[in-house]
Amino acid sequence: MIKVVAFNGSARKDGNTAILLNTVLEEMNVRNINTELVQLAGQNLRGCIACYECFKRKDRKCAVTADPMNEYIAKMIDADGILLGSPTYFADTSANMKALVERCGMVARANADLYQRKVGASVVAVRRAGASHVFSSLNYFFLISQMIVVGSSYWNIGRGREIGEVQSDEEGMQTMKKLGENMAWVLERLG
Repeated sequence: MIKVVAFNGSARKDGNTAILLNTVLEEMNVRNINTELVQLAGQNLRGCIACYECFKRKDRKCAVTADPMNEYIAKMIDADGILLGSPTYFADTSANMKALVERCGMVARANADLYQRKVGASVVAVRRAGASHVFSSLNYFFLISQMIVVGSSYWNIGRGREIGEVQSDEEGMQTMKKLGENMAWVLERLG
């Protein structure tokens, strides 16, 4: 069965980023794709400490074990598709999302590019501006990981500040639905 894992990098567990990601996942669920949403809220994830132990050990794990990062790496390895979602914090990703990208990316590169040819897409929640930079940052993770990046009818961005406000962004919600359809289509063809 095809599996997709989505990571919500927001500090708000069920906020706008989660709403956007769930909209994408719902489109895949109706096509019988197994999906999971991992919420990073409440986690205190560290960025990469550049110890390079992952390059020495080559065991598909990060040497830092004080947080659930190795669980997240295992979920990415097991998945056929990966969604990364982040709110826009000062025109960049959240700190937890940045830590996820750094450490999952480093372990993948140390172990013969673990995510190559998987399908990836990014989703960004934004109040007003700065989303393009976040969108690019997340997509760079997919590109350097040699993944297949899926697009939609517009950039994968939804506008809203207060929880639930993104649902009023009709174009943003439609973009998420189309992203789910497109990602499912690609995954089904590759499966």
